[in-house]
Amino acid sequence: MTETAPTEQPAPSRPRTVVIAEDETLIRMDLAEMLAEEGYDVVGQAGDGQRAIELAQELRPDLVILDVKMPVLDGIAAAEAIAGQRIAPVVMLTAFSQRELVERAREAGAMSYLVKPFSQSDLVPAIEMAVSRFAEIRQLESEVSDLTERLETRKAVDRAKGILQEQLSLSEAEAFRWIQKTAMDLRMSMREVAEGVVTHGVPGGSPS
Repeated sequence: MTETAPTEQPAPSRPRTVVIAEDETLIRMDLAEMLAEEGYDVVGQAGDGQRAIELAQELRPDLVILDVKMPVLDGIAAAEAIAGQRIAPVVMLTAFSQRELVERAREAGAMSYLVKPFSQSDLVPAIEMAVSRFAEIRQLESEVSDLTERLETRKAVDRAKGILQEQLSLSEAEAFRWIQKTAMDLRMSMREVAEGVVTHGVPGGSPS
């Protein structure tokens, strides 16, 4: 009698790992609890920006969440270091009164931000946006090696995404995939496709 080989079960996808840095212990504990309830694995916690960088380098998490205002090294400087090394996407925590810091955080490499006080329902969309944008940047960088060219490509793609979102009612991620797919179909670079959208608008018809 022939034995039937056991059917292999697909391995469960592992939870995303997260490092959080927030100098207010209660907020940090609340955030860790929210993340755990949403299925994320908090692998490291820090109370200052310098420790956040060290944990990110050591643990290589899937995501880093940083408060803007922290001792030793603030969140913006930490974000710049973590994003510069392409370790993980960064989500910034900022108080409503610190909205002017959001632009600085974005320039430092933060992919999205949360305004305190935030709820658990605010958390996942901010994380998913950060992860999606980080993946886009990695994709663009794999296509373009020159630093100046890379910056111009990102600018063109960001402008084109805005046009596609408005004219085709797409999400930001869908707009990026539209550019990516069109570039592959036409055997063009993403920058060429993006600049075409910015200059000439969206070609007729919805993306497939």
